[in-house]
Amino acid sequence: MSVSPVPLPQGAQVHTIDRLGAILVAGSALAWSMGGMIDRFIDAPDTWTVVFWRSVWACAFLSAFLAIRDGKNALNAFRSMGWPGVVVALCFMTASISFVQAIAYTTVANVILINAAVPLVAALIARIFLGEIISGATWAAITAVIAGVAIMVSDGTGETGSLIGILLALLITFVFAIATVVTRRHAGVRMTPAVILATAMAALLAATQASGFEVSGTDMGKLFAFGALNLGLGMALFVTGARLIPSALAALLGTLETVLGPVWVWLIHGEKASLMTVLGGSIVVAALVVHLVVTSRVKTGAA
Repeated sequence: MSVSPVPLPQGAQVHTIDRLGAILVAGSALAWSMGGMIDRFIDAPDTWTVVFWRSVWACAFLSAFLAIRDGKNALNAFRSMGWPGVVVALCFMTASISFVQAIAYTTVANVILINAAVPLVAALIARIFLGEIISGATWAAITAVIAGVAIMVSDGTGETGSLIGILLALLITFVFAIATVVTRRHAGVRMTPAVILATAMAALLAATQASGFEVSGTDMGKLFAFGALNLGLGMALFVTGARLIPSALAALLGTLETVLGPVWVWLIHGEKASLMTVLGGSIVVAALVVHLVVTSRVKTGAA
């Protein structure tokens, strides 16, 4: 005897979607957090060579994923993504290229600190252009996260960074915030094809700038991990999850990358985290946990 599934109450469906979105975005932060660890091992002719191979492997990974999942309908996904997909593609292309270039011109600490403003910029863009309401709890959490990240990187802010590096870091923050808001506003549009387009465009641009493409077999393996897992998987998880939760929360969860990054460096390279890193990371984690608990209780009470 077949039994028809009992539909979940509308409130329960909303909670399930929010939870799934949060898990996916947190997963993207986990994947992205390994970028610094991987990049530290790579020996390439120049940064454009790194951008090229990273983008090629990310594009290949995501293309295979889309082909396996959608089969003959994969091409339709590109046709249906429309202008929101193109905007996201341009944003991610710009951010992925700018990140590799920025850390070549200035300290990683400077880039991380500036990028910590993504949640705030995303919230402001969503508020101004979409009228999205930002709760007091979210604003408080964003403030705590920015303070925590500032403490974590305070040891490195004394090093003077190039103006070019600083400007590139600001560019990353702005375009990433735009991508966050667009994926939330157009939740019905599948953004995976947009990410594939982004990596393809980044590879093409890097091919015109790189001084060479030859790397050792060992470095190619590292570039595969840097592209397919760190960039490709991270982007796929983010653009899928960000459309299910508010823009500010998506960007807020993304800052877990800042906390986890030093952990991988310590585990793999034996580089111990400083007291300031531990203190700042604790503040960030506490802010995320408290925010999620508070918002979860508010939704449960309203359901």
